[in-house]
Amino acid sequence: MNTDLPSPDDHGEYLAEVRYTLPPALEAFHDLYVKAYLNYAHAMLGDKAAAVAVVRRCFSHLALNWERVMRAESPEAYAWALLKARVDTHLRLAGLDPQLVETAAFQRTARAVLESVRCKFEVMETSLGLYTAIASLPERQYDVIVLLYVLGYPSYRVARIMGVERDTVRSHRRLAKRRIAQKLGLPLYADADKEKE
Repeated sequence: MNTDLPSPDDHGEYLAEVRYTLPPALEAFHDLYVKAYLNYAHAMLGDKAAAVAVVRRCFSHLALNWERVMRAESPEAYAWALLKARVDTHLRLAGLDPQLVETAAFQRTARAVLESVRCKFEVMETSLGLYTAIASLPERQYDVIVLLYVLGYPSYRVARIMGVERDTVRSHRRLAKRRIAQKLGLPLYADADKEKE
């Protein structure tokens, strides 16, 4: 992913709107997930400044509602849903579609997914067809594919980011690959679904 994004190490940058001492658990949560959130927002929005603004608002909301977040069954799932809602709202208000196809990481995704279905096509036809197939995935499968193949996170990290079990990530990945292969009219080989650790 693009390394020109601001460093997530400075709590002040992303939690600037919060005017009180942060609970240590929120600081730890921030340190664990802010980079992944920034990368995801940037991949979807195609704009670094917008990604920073969305993530800043997300963490401000988390800070202001931290007690409620901690009472949630999965604080990670709560925060992931919040981030996705913020990204969707930003896209809707700006009248945009997700910018995944315009990111450099899309080419890595195309290669990784196509390798997993072991087929060779002309680059243009494949990229457009693959993008359409990925874009039509159900939300959770789409997130798993983006986090695994666009942003390059291993499956255990994807599970933590999304606040789900690792088996759930495996299942979503497997189903997504099947859907993509079916949409592209390609066979899916059994050994192509090895887990990205």
